[in-house]
Amino acid sequence: MADAGSRPGADGPDAGPLALCARAPHVPAERLVAEMVPPPRFDAVRFDTYNLDPDQPSQAEAVTVLSGFAAGLGGAHASGGGKRRWFARGPKAAPASGPRGVYLDGGYGVGKTHLLASLWHATPAEPALKAFGTFVELTNLVGALGFQQTVQTLGGHRLLCIDEFELDDPGDTVLVSSLLSRLVEQGVALAATSNTLPGKLGEGRFAAADFLREIQGLSAQFRPLRIDGQDYRHRGLPEAPAPFSDEQVTKAAYATPGASLDDFPGLLEHLAKVHPSRYGALTEGVAAVCLTDVGAVPDQSTALRLVVLADRLYDREIPVLASGVPFDRLFSDEMLNGGYRKKYFRAISRLTALARDAKGLVAQ
Repeated sequence: MADAGSRPGADGPDAGPLALCARAPHVPAERLVAEMVPPPRFDAVRFDTYNLDPDQPSQAEAVTVLSGFAAGLGGAHASGGGKRRWFARGPKAAPASGPRGVYLDGGYGVGKTHLLASLWHATPAEPALKAFGTFVELTNLVGALGFQQTVQTLGGHRLLCIDEFELDDPGDTVLVSSLLSRLVEQGVALAATSNTLPGKLGEGRFAAADFLREIQGLSAQFRPLRIDGQDYRHRGLPEAPAPFSDEQVTKAAYATPGASLDDFPGLLEHLAKVHPSRYGALTEGVAAVCLTDVGAVPDQSTALRLVVLADRLYDREIPVLASGVPFDRLFSDEMLNGGYRKKYFRAISRLTALARDAKGLVAQ
């Protein structure tokens, strides 16, 4: 278990809600590897539970292609055995011809993570030979284990799934390009999701042209698979609930076992002190997140940290009850029109869904 820091009020049933701002989780490297599985929201998803939109044929095509891709991974891997090999490298596989991965591209809310998790579940290999994580979790794993040890740890896998694949800085571009090339050489199949085609990664965020070779190298590892459609979280649903009052949010936090209660500006400051790869551990054991005084985020660095937190809350199906401004006013027009706009729209979509889930926490 991660050390989640102190938990105010944990000593008795009437002590009140916990505070995310009081948590400073530390996640050991062994746990980083062990938790590279689909998050709780996607434990039970499968290809046949994907909500196909009949007006979007690319969705049915994606299911067909990914089902075939999973079936094709049933052969023997270069590592041979079925046990996880942390410190032992298996014999190298023969170099793969053509792309060794699939890349799911599409707008937010079209079900890319559902399909990626379904691929993980459908791949005929035991869980220890399949890895699933976000892009930031993968780069953090390299930071924790070192490059060579990460190659050895993942090199015996049959499949590596990378969710939310985004290249935000040149260092990540070079690192991930090198890592994925090494893993493909060892016979690891790749699958990734993103809102950006592989040839366009980094565009609008840093001088992508200066790292064109690395970006093209990444693109060559994947077969792009476009998925069109509307945000399934809001198809035919009413608008997001209006924010509640500070008093309502606070009262609900005290009345909900396992809920957290934080002042939004204070939480944003705390997120700057915790590595984004630990935001999942930050929310461990939390039944609902209650936030007071929600307002527009002040800058892009803060906004990107909030995006990661929103993703982890959504993955874990944790309702979010808030006072202040509506979630669609978190990000400025400049942010919503900039290079990270798809991330921000995804965060708004997911937080809106979690706000709907939280409506029942407030006594009517």
